[in-house]
Amino acid sequence: MHTSFTIETQGAGLYEVTPVVARWVAAQALHEAALTLFVRHTSCSLTIQENADPEVQTDLAAFFHRLVPPGSDPSMSWLTHTYEGPDDMPGHIKAALLPTSIAIPTLRGQMTLGTWQGIYLFEHRDRPHRREVVAMLR
Repeated sequence: MHTSFTIETQGAGLYEVTPVVARWVAAQALHEAALTLFVRHTSCSLTIQENADPEVQTDLAAFFHRLVPPGSDPSMSWLTHTYEGPDDMPGHIKAALLPTSIAIPTLRGQMTLGTWQGIYLFEHRDRPHRREVVAMLR
């Protein structure tokens, strides 16, 4: 079984998609399965992170902004792919560092995420984007 989810982002940051994915998994009524999620873009990522304290998402976004600053930052003057804006190539670099697919076991129609875990689309671009995540349950 498979489907896709469209996530509308409002710029860089983490967007939790756990509830929509959980509803779809539950509707499939499989006792045991493996869920695979894959984002079909090269400047965003998927990650599983804490979903109890929003400061975790704030700190993660700040860390990756410091690790890979915008192309307009003097430390990034070595970039050659710049024509799509100062956030594009840094977005590709961040996506190369983070996963674009994740796998989660499911039991009794529920993902086996830990108590404080959530699934996030990590948008690396500054402008709003429409992102597609493909889900497969086997």
